Amino acid sequence: MPLVPRHLNPRSRRACAAQPVDLPTGGTPRSNAGLPAGLLRAVIKFVKVVLPIGILLAAVSALADNVRVRDLVMVSGARDNQLVGYGLVVGLAGDGDKDQAYTKQSVANMLQRYGINIPASTMSAKNVAVVMVTADIPAFAKPGARLDVTVGSLGDAKSLTGGVLLQTPLLGADNKIYAVAQGALTLGGFSAGEGGAGGATVTKNHPTTGQIVNGALVEREIPTTIVRDKTVELLLREPGFTAAALMATAINAIFTNSAHAADSTSVQVQMPAGAEADPVSFIARLENIEFAADTPPARIIINERTGTIVATARIHISSCAVAYGNITINVASTLDVSQPNAFSRTGTTVVTPRTSTEVTETKSSIIPLPELPTVEKVAQALNTLGATPRDMMSIFQALKQAGALQAELIVK
Repeated sequence: MPLVPRHLNPRSRRACAAQPVDLPTGGTPRSNAGLPAGLLRAVIKFVKVVLPIGILLAAVSALADNVRVRDLVMVSGARDNQLVGYGLVVGLAGDGDKDQAYTKQSVANMLQRYGINIPASTMSAKNVAVVMVTADIPAFAKPGARLDVTVGSLGDAKSLTGGVLLQTPLLGADNKIYAVAQGALTLGGFSAGEGGAGGATVTKNHPTTGQIVNGALVEREIPTTIVRDKTVELLLREPGFTAAALMATAINAIFTNSAHAADSTSVQVQMPAGAEADPVSFIARLENIEFAADTPPARIIINERTGTIVATARIHISSCAVAYGNITINVASTLDVSQPNAFSRTGTTVVTPRTSTEVTETKSSIIPLPELPTVEKVAQALNTLGATPRDMMSIFQALKQAGALQAELIVK
């Protein structure tokens, strides 16, 4: 059997763990690896106790539904502003305003700018429409930036199809011009047919409202302040005390003792020393902080106009019983003709209306519902009842009045 050098001879883990510790005279006990014995024990304790806890926390953090701060807030001061203007759309091929006095006067004033003086009363404005132009200008928009604008008819024009908006100043709330709009309109609808007696008109969407993508040029920047007294204020888009407190805690974990929740809507963050010179970088770091956000409140939103129902996952319905049914009333009106007898020289033919009413009521029974703790079980129970969306609206409203619905009910 060949001889193997001692330093290459493999040893079992048990043998390695049982090696004695060398104790140099007058020194600190050391292991064969050259580490102090106390430090070695501390490392072993860290590996056995602290490291598994860290792995567990990392796993829990990975499983948590984390969101970024920027997804929930906006920075105070960095807000949009509204602009509005009064202008003219030309080239409407007879679909414009029907010679309205303000349209004629607007055209006359516009021509006057080019040295053409014509009395407004002598003009025809069937190819022109008076419109209002609106736009939103974001914070920090510089001169030369482009904005989308929306154009809507102010008069009685039939359609803005094929129209071109003439140069229109857009003013802010302070009555100063911040942008200028101009360009060809894009419509999402149309109108066809002459209408009136013997004719038909087909209209899709709103042909009197159009849009110009990138149709406005910014001419003036709106002054914006995002840092006040070395403090950045974050405004929650969905106010909530829990969400504000959780966000402040997450920020303090990165910037110690810098954030506090002022109320359910705002979190104020004190800028650390040295960050005043570069507030943009500091805000960028704030926006990218992740934390486990609060779950949305129990809420049901009902839109009776469209028949839409939206519910969050935390709604809860206590044990109750529900009965629903429909009553259909059908009213029909017909015309009867009453004529005199044949060869009768007296009497006249009379047309008399006759109305019949029919009431149909579907049978329904009261159905007990057990406690429904989740939105899935609520939806399953209502679908089992065969309730239509309209029926569900009435059921939810009745459950709220009975105190069985543990959620906020919003009817629009």
